[in-house]
Amino acid sequence: MKYALRLLTSLVSIASIPAAAAPHSGMNPMVEQVAALSGAMPTGVTVAPNGRIFLNYPQWGDHPRFAVGELKDGHVVPYPDEILNIPDTLTPDGHFLSVQSVVADGANRLWVLDTGAPGFSSPVAGGTKLVAIDMGTNKVVQTIVLGPDVVLPTTYLNDVRFDLRQGKSGVAYITDSSIKGPGGLIVVDLASGHSLRRLSGHSSTMPDRGFVPRIDGQPLMLRPRGAAPGLWRVASDGIALSPDGATLYYCALSSRHFYAVPTALLRDPHATDEMIAAEVRDLGPKAPSDGLAEDDRGAIYAGDYEHGSIRKFVDGRWTTIAHDPRILWPDTLSIGPDGYLYFTANQLYRQPVFHEGKDLRRQPYTLLRIKIDAGPVVLH
Repeated sequence: MKYALRLLTSLVSIASIPAAAAPHSGMNPMVEQVAALSGAMPTGVTVAPNGRIFLNYPQWGDHPRFAVGELKDGHVVPYPDEILNIPDTLTPDGHFLSVQSVVADGANRLWVLDTGAPGFSSPVAGGTKLVAIDMGTNKVVQTIVLGPDVVLPTTYLNDVRFDLRQGKSGVAYITDSSIKGPGGLIVVDLASGHSLRRLSGHSSTMPDRGFVPRIDGQPLMLRPRGAAPGLWRVASDGIALSPDGATLYYCALSSRHFYAVPTALLRDPHATDEMIAAEVRDLGPKAPSDGLAEDDRGAIYAGDYEHGSIRKFVDGRWTTIAHDPRILWPDTLSIGPDGYLYFTANQLYRQPVFHEGKDLRRQPYTLLRIKIDAGPVVLH
């Protein structure tokens, strides 16, 4: 059965508008608007080594016209074509069903992380996958379908990082940000497609107990129309990789902590979860965030969705590097070759599910950036 679509246009206007003066001292560098995004709400963004910018739109109820798009000539257009972007569950491995993340690697490929779970439903068999698109030819060159050994009925794939130096063709590290079951990390061998599920349900991949964020002075909770409020519990979400590829950083969205674990253990098929858990380091506390990013100097970046800020982690300490009233839920972060940190601000917390059925989002959404004078981690 085909998942119905409404044709919504994602018009984009390009601008470089410096932010107004930050309301508190020390809130620099200046925030610049890259694009105003109308239509469906975006989540992911990636800036390729050649500067091309890609965004994605999950099936969360806005019925986006396409799942993956490229920012091109003032508009976001379907990428790599319209056919692949039609979510057809009859051929789930050949179409995007609900894309949560896009990441460009150092081999001129755009990787698309498809949750296979429109509307946070149970994943469609054969639809949970990694898809590689050659950015030179704009053609799909590899599709890795993730099986039930790593994809649970409650799994919701969120973000991904790559190290192309490992094994024959590299490995991918993926977060499972389940809202109904255990969080976890998934390690994928890109040559064979063989996958391992790691730290499933471990405290580091699960939401903090009793966690309730506050935005604009109000607690953020699930508030469906006509029902009592409930906790919003989202598991492992943000992910980042150290410049040498030896350490993976990750955090649950519903948490004030983030963690580090050796990647060698994650990849080792003989390592048990108990062995891996013994090497997990709690690097918290931190402000709750959605996405993470890493630069080639070893710094980690995170959004602070409670306070509309971007924060930087160096030498065990978080500092706020940008604060702006336009940073309305910083979602995915990506560092470009131009020394800027790019991120989507998509007003996620204004969705109807948090406001008794009222949609408080105000378009356009925005793609923003700040100058960090560092480059991305590209392991190839």
